[in-house]
Formats: sequence, structure tokens, C-alpha cells
Amino acid sequence: MSVCGRIRVLYGDTDQMGQAYYGNYLKWFETGRNEWFRQMGMSYRRIEEEGYYLPVIEVYCRYFKPAYYDDLLCIDTSASLPSPAKLKFTYRIYRENSGEIEDDKIAEGYTVHVFLNSNKRPTKPPVFLRDMVYKNERGDSL
Repeated sequence: MSVCGRIRVLYGDTDQMGQAYYGNYLKWFETGRNEWFRQMGMSYRRIEEEGYYLPVIEVYCRYFKPAYYDDLLCIDTSASLPSPAKLKFTYRIYRENSGEIEDDKIAEGYTVHVFLNSNKRPTKPPVFLRDMVYKNERGDSL
């Protein structure tokens, strides 16, 4: 199951060619992560208040088509636990209202995060977070 976080490309997000600057895609990945947490009933802020941190340790992005000023984009985000102390988010960015998703896929990629405790030491994910990811992987309704 995935969550769609929506953003609109701002004029300031574009370069001299009128296309969204490539570095913005990582910012949009963060938008997707934040929306994933919200729709799963938790915020990034709340996770940090619970004493857990999720720094990015790996990122990958593959670009297919440019995004342009005023495009409405969906950052389709899902999560998994690839190892005991890591969380992986997978993203597909596509233009909204274009019909078939795969026909207007802008980019796809992933980020890998390590769980840190309040002492900034690697740790296993808390039970509440593991449950959120498993719920997501099973496709349970939000």
C-alpha cells in the first residue's frame, strides 16, 4: 500500500530551462515521507519526541521526464524494513490528472534510513513504528 503526497511545482523550483531543478526531487521525497507518516497516524515530530531519529544513509533517484512550473505532482510513497535497524522508503513521482500513472512518471527512487535512539546510537525500530510499516506492507486500510 502506498500513500500519495501532493505538491505543486513552484516557479522558484524551476531552472533556466523551465524544468524543475533536479535537487528538488529529494525535497519532494521528504514530502512523501512526511505524508506517509501523517497518513499512518504519526508525525516525524512525534517520532523524534519519542526519542527516535531517522537520518538518511542512502538515496537513489532516477529521472524519466521533467516536471514544469505549476504541475501537480503525486509522490507515491511506501515503506519497508529491509533490515533490523533500517527503514526504506520507495517513491514514484508522477504528474496528476494525466490518465495512466506509468505514462507520466516523472521520477522514482528510494531513501534508506537508520534508526537512532536519543543518544544517536543505532537501535531497532520501536514497536509502534514496526507496526505502522507492517500495516503498510500488508495494505491494511489507513
